[in-house]
Amino acid sequence: MSEDRATSTAEHPPEGGARRARKKRGPLGVFVIVVVVALICGGLYLGVSKGVDWLGDQFGAPDDFSGPGTGEVLVEVESGDTSAAIGRTLKEAGVVASVQAFIDVASADSRSSAIQVGYYNMRSEMAAADALELLVEPANRVTNTITVPEGLRVVDIVEILADKTDFSGAEYEKALKNPKALGLPDYAEGNPEGYLFPATYEIGPKDSAADILAKMVSRWRQAADDAGLEERASALGRSPAELMTIASLIEAEGRGDDMPKISRVIYNRLDGPGSKGGTNGLLQIDASVNYALGRKGVIAVTTAEIDSVADSPYNLYKVTGLPPTPIEAPGADAIAAAGAPADGPWYYYVTVDLATGETKFAETYDEFLQYKAEYKAYCETSDAC
Repeated sequence: MSEDRATSTAEHPPEGGARRARKKRGPLGVFVIVVVVALICGGLYLGVSKGVDWLGDQFGAPDDFSGPGTGEVLVEVESGDTSAAIGRTLKEAGVVASVQAFIDVASADSRSSAIQVGYYNMRSEMAAADALELLVEPANRVTNTITVPEGLRVVDIVEILADKTDFSGAEYEKALKNPKALGLPDYAEGNPEGYLFPATYEIGPKDSAADILAKMVSRWRQAADDAGLEERASALGRSPAELMTIASLIEAEGRGDDMPKISRVIYNRLDGPGSKGGTNGLLQIDASVNYALGRKGVIAVTTAEIDSVADSPYNLYKVTGLPPTPIEAPGADAIAAAGAPADGPWYYYVTVDLATGETKFAETYDEFLQYKAEYKAYCETSDAC
């Protein structure tokens, strides 16, 4: 080897043929390395730990209480609730330990699809299976059922509600002063008379007086829509408010299949005297006079009683046309009849048998007098008059 080559090799070692001198690390560098390693190890541990927990959640048995529960917890199943939604409600109320536990038992039981909307008294810390058993039994629903019959005035309805619920008449009267909150239509002009629909209602434990009244107005809305109230009013040249007033008169005067005929009598009287008789626009309906007198029921009025409320707009023996508002709450049949009167030439009707409700319809005043005599003969042998 020549001297020149030896010198060159020493000054420029072959690539990769010599190791770089290692630099000694100080205490700070060692500390940093230890911290980094600790963080990495800690992250790996947490990741593995969480992964195990997640796997347990996904594939292990969900949390569930073992006992029948204690105390009392009120929960509500709302319309459209799925098993998962019910499970969340129960979990949030402390009834079940986990949503998944309830979903599992509900999925395995076909009865869960028939769980009814409403309130249920549950217990804290129930086993999911026990909670399901309680919910699938309709008898466990917390209900207060109230039936409001047809043909009642607002004052009568409030009396029933106050008697059957925890709210006073004054609380209902206060709620009635907020017609918008109750959902009354604009054409009711804030007057609930006729719009508190007669039906059977379930009163929930959290319902307020206003909630109960709103349910009744909502049920009226359903009946009105079913009868096509607004459309039929337009077709007959009347307002929806007028149709509701006509429906209330029909409710007071008729029964069943006679309602469309009574509806026709009212329209015939309103639209003119006719060629074979008529009342010159006077409806002459006793029920409206009774409303003016402040009394309910089907009671024949005397001449003296008619004269005592001569100035009342509800005295249909003195005032032509319709009264200003409904006189009572009509049911679905009466609302339908108001919008679909029967075809016929009748101007009069007389109920000749109060027990059966048999009613005869007349085109002329002479026919009317015949049926009226028949009614008087009936009353001579009946206590119903």
